[in-house]
Amino acid sequence: MNALGIEITKIEKGLVTAKMPVDGRTRQPFGLLHGGASVALAETAASVGAYELADKETEAVVGLEINANHIRSVREGWVTATGTILHQGKSTMVWEIKITDEEDQLICISRCTMAIIKKK
Repeated sequence: MNALGIEITKIEKGLVTAKMPVDGRTRQPFGLLHGGASVALAETAASVGAYELADKETEAVVGLEINANHIRSVREGWVTATGTILHQGKSTMVWEIKITDEEDQLICISRCTMAIIKKK
């Protein structure tokens, strides 16, 4: 999280928001927000949200699958990820993450499946 400047701004049961700067750490060579940085932001939001819903004494959460559609490009400023839970089961959770720019335009939409595992 620190390497990309990701900050968690809100955590509630089933809802997480996080923001990330579009700067030298997160741009690709053509000056646009790197798709991999968007995916890292999306999985971070899903991971934090899933951990909030897990039994912290006995469970951990890990990414199982993620997909992303990059809708629009960004060159500067901040992007915000809003993650909401779509499914909470015994062994998996599915999260939808929408990433928007400072004008609230959709930049990326992602779905992330988290596995719930027992701590050893």
